[in-house]
Amino acid sequence: MEKRLYKSDDSIIFGVCGGIAEFLGLDPVMVRIGYVFLMLFSLSFPGLLLYIIMACIMPHKRYILKN
Repeated sequence: MEKRLYKSDDSIIFGVCGGIAEFLGLDPVMVRIGYVFLMLFSLSFPGLLLYIIMACIMPHKRYILKN
């Protein structure tokens, strides 16, 4: 079975960081904290733009696995 990147059901906003954590096998809280630091050090705009793009592109697991 191949690993695929999906939005997570363990979500705070859109499930992007939770999905990345599940894909990498990490704790979702640590991924979220890392992402906040990334946004702070990149002056927020590129990090926020990346998050919005990923929220639009990444499929949600519950919709894909139903089919």
